[in-house]
Amino acid sequence: MPVHMQSQVRRITFDQVRLAQSACAILADVGETSAELCILFVGDQRMRGLNRRYRGKDRTTDVLAFAMREAAGPQASRLTPDMLGDVVISVPTARRQAIEAGRSLDEELAWLLIHGILHLCGYDHERSEKEARRMHRRERMIQRSIARVPKRANRTCQGSAGALSRSKSRDVRHMTYYG
Repeated sequence: MPVHMQSQVRRITFDQVRLAQSACAILADVGETSAELCILFVGDQRMRGLNRRYRGKDRTTDVLAFAMREAAGPQASRLTPDMLGDVVISVPTARRQAIEAGRSLDEELAWLLIHGILHLCGYDHERSEKEARRMHRRERMIQRSIARVPKRANRTCQGSAGALSRSKSRDVRHMTYYG
């Protein structure tokens, strides 16, 4: 289960390796052990543009999820059999929410990652109140599960973390984690 991560955020630091391990644990928890996932960390301006373009809402948001399986139609399974989708997270928004909630940025990013992956798996809290309760219950279950995983050690995501590298044109960090 490769997890590809890219950060376009320069001034806010967070533990990308830990988040990649969390992503693998979340994927295992939802039964997507062979899925490939892309995670993009952006600033508020980029997130606002994405939210406006894809959801018609001209404001920033904390997380967006773009499912590959349902969006690609019937050819998706043949062309990209293991690509679950993309999760885009606004790091500045996550930092503000973490401060408001009294938790660390890494904890907030993990929570948003859970939320985004559940959206990729078909959960939708905006569909109905019942679906919202179902999704929030599942988020809490997964959060408790990944909270027990020791830092830098993960049984469901054994593998080597790809090197963090910087693009020569901008301060963009890329990482691929193979679980």
